[in-house]
Amino acid sequence: MKQEYKVIGIMSGTSLDGVDIALCRFVLENDKWKYFLEKAETIPYTKTWKKKLSTIENSSAFDFALGNAEYGTLLGNLINSFLKKYFLKADFIASHGHTIFHQPEKKLTFQLGDGAAIAAICNLPVMCDFRSLDVALGGQGAPLVPAGDVLLFSEYDFCLNLGGFANVSFQKKNKRIAFDICPVNLVVNYLCEGIGKPFDDKGKMGKNGKINSSLLAELNKLPFYHLPINKPKSLGKEWVLKNIFPILKKYEIPLNDKIRTFYEHISIQLNKALEKEKIGNVLVTGGGAHNDFLMECLRKNSSHTFILPEKKVIDFKEALIFAFLGVLRWRYEINCLQSVTGAIKNSVSGCIYWGNKKPDRTKMHNRE
Repeated sequence: MKQEYKVIGIMSGTSLDGVDIALCRFVLENDKWKYFLEKAETIPYTKTWKKKLSTIENSSAFDFALGNAEYGTLLGNLINSFLKKYFLKADFIASHGHTIFHQPEKKLTFQLGDGAAIAAICNLPVMCDFRSLDVALGGQGAPLVPAGDVLLFSEYDFCLNLGGFANVSFQKKNKRIAFDICPVNLVVNYLCEGIGKPFDDKGKMGKNGKINSSLLAELNKLPFYHLPINKPKSLGKEWVLKNIFPILKKYEIPLNDKIRTFYEHISIQLNKALEKEKIGNVLVTGGGAHNDFLMECLRKNSSHTFILPEKKVIDFKEALIFAFLGVLRWRYEINCLQSVTGAIKNSVSGCIYWGNKKPDRTKMHNRE
């Protein structure tokens, strides 16, 4: 029996590039999932929203709650405009939100963007808050993408995302392993913003810099990088603010040298994460995949084969997979893996706001 879903996946990463919106079609046939990225677009943040999202963790309780409602309203309006612009229809929406707090050791994670506001504006069911249940179950609440990697990208030995953070996912001894490796665009974009540039286009600034061995050694000594890879571990903005930025600020060296040194740091940590694994092909997605010099550094320091898919997949794989996590939630099937997050069990994660669409329970199957 063929089953098909059309879903909006909406994603905002820590690098604050903008909101990724993708209409994705998923077809289940003969127990095999196929995906189709029908239409996708990145909508850049205004200066006002970029500033608000980068500082809202320090606001009052009232302003934080208000910001959550306003951001949900923003997402709902962006989705509506996207659907109308391209004459599209969707069955439901899966929203990642924008991560503000991520401290799983305190059982805390929060993704901004009120799902009720999105559902009310779009008049469609909305799945959101995919991380909280896993954190409540003792997990890291991240990464979540590996549940989609298993079912949609199984032909690759490794799935590597180079976004605000680098994270990797792969199969080992019949279970999925995944973890955050190090910051990427969150730090590089921060350095570039100091001279009024949003990012290092194709890595040109870093390519013209020199490696500072003292800075590189200090970055590589951070305790997080010495945690075992077989244990769940994830990174958040708070960790970068506490550990990375103070180190970078200590060094009064040319900006190009800081960026070049950080590229080397990224490539060293990525190689360290994969060096003990069997040589294979690595699917690379996320904004960092467009950074030619960073990719050059990765290839230089690794024996693995790095594969860049079509641009649409590079840019929208996370939005695609969050749409797919929404499908699994809709079907009441596992979409969060304990082998990845360290929770006490697998879970079916995500809250649902139904909008005005009446749920068809016959289409929801418990495969747990």
